[in-house]
Amino acid sequence: MTTVSVRTPAEYESRLQRYLFERSEESRAVRVGEKETSDQASIVERYADLFSREQLDGLRATEEQASDPDERERLYRLRKTCEGGLIAAELTARQDELENGLLAERVSFEQEELPLRSAQAKLAVLPSYADREELGALQARSSAGFNPDRLELIAAGEALEAELTGDPDPIARSEEEKRISLRDLSRVLFETSEATEAKYLELRERWFGRLLGPDAEELPSSYHVSYVRRLSPLESTYTKDRATEICLATLADLGFDLAGEQGIRTDLDDRPQKAPRACVIASDPPRVVHLITRAQGGLHDYQAFLHEAGHALHYAGCDPALPYTYRRISRDHALTEIYSYIVEAITREPEWHQRYFGLSEADAAANAEAAAFLESLLFRRYEAKLRFELAFWGRFGEDGGTPDGYSELLTQATGVRYFPDAYLSDMDSGFYSADYLRAWVRAAQLRHRLVDDVGPDWWRRRETGELLRELFREGTKPTSEEIAARLGFDPLDIGPLRTELSGS
Repeated sequence: MTTVSVRTPAEYESRLQRYLFERSEESRAVRVGEKETSDQASIVERYADLFSREQLDGLRATEEQASDPDERERLYRLRKTCEGGLIAAELTARQDELENGLLAERVSFEQEELPLRSAQAKLAVLPSYADREELGALQARSSAGFNPDRLELIAAGEALEAELTGDPDPIARSEEEKRISLRDLSRVLFETSEATEAKYLELRERWFGRLLGPDAEELPSSYHVSYVRRLSPLESTYTKDRATEICLATLADLGFDLAGEQGIRTDLDDRPQKAPRACVIASDPPRVVHLITRAQGGLHDYQAFLHEAGHALHYAGCDPALPYTYRRISRDHALTEIYSYIVEAITREPEWHQRYFGLSEADAAANAEAAAFLESLLFRRYEAKLRFELAFWGRFGEDGGTPDGYSELLTQATGVRYFPDAYLSDMDSGFYSADYLRAWVRAAQLRHRLVDDVGPDWWRRRETGELLRELFREGTKPTSEEIAARLGFDPLDIGPLRTELSGS
């Protein structure tokens, strides 16, 4: 009979650090197009000793005995990571199979065979409305062909998590981990969406006409959203070749030397298999933090760079003396998204457009308004996504996961036609939509505080950078709601966000 070794929390944390580093580096290589196949399964197999029922029980027992709140919280996060690892051990081979299938998938368009990811990226730069509609339908059909595999993985993961936690309710489990009420969050955000709808419709009418041109349908499909987000008609102003230079200068105004940050490694190249969505992969903060973007021209390049820079500076700025858990593992993603949102918010400041692009006051105000419109569009999309996901998981035990409500909710909220077959490819795990939305609320609160304490030019003041550095040093330890308290706000105070979305 095999004896399973149960590590102490310190031993477990040390080996977990190596495991997560290897998995992160594998994810990075696949995401940036350096590898054509994913091999996460072999990494999980090499570290199988980390994830056993006995180890999980040992961590749980130690957690229950801990009297110090910080230590108890650290052990909680290690236990939850062990639960996730047990699920990964069961599912990673199937996840690799799905990922490799997506990487191998090709889309035929205009006598060219495009990798699926390249087809998705191309939608952002195609100037013809009709061409985007055609390619959008082709890539959507191709992606939807993987929905049975996606749903099988979701169902298998849900069953395993329910068994390991002893809680069959996926919503309740997520609420316990995030320490919030998802339904209360959804309620106040829906109220915000309704209260700011008039302003959104005004901006939508003005900017959809300008961005999509005379060929646009009254209700354009979601295939055009990446083109809209790029603000392609403004491409001559927000050129691809100046994005890095201007974003670095913007960060320097706050006192951050991104290029000189020892732990941050940038990948800004364009490769066919590189995922179009920018990201940060914190392989081992603060020592190894990858910032990955795929510039294509347009304002979105600048927004994506600054957004991910907020993440990268957060992870690279954490105190190296913190326990590994508080440098890398969080209860959710709402904390780090605050910092990405507040840095990206600089692109909604008219004076930034004047300062770096030589625009007149009127043109700068108009382009900042376009950035604000995109923010409102995304907020409304994610608010509707959260409502859909609450309904999806609320009935999952009965129907096994259906697209009911996905198209209707997102289309009504945004004025963009979303299709039911995208409901799984559009779903991030762990109610990530709620984390984004909490960050929207918190970043608006933080901006409100910065305007009051630093001034309306907070976005180019070193005092802002100094305040952020102090927050970064805490790593992943605090929750988003704890940051709200420090800023002097109730976590569900949506006043600052409503003000921003209303343009008042």
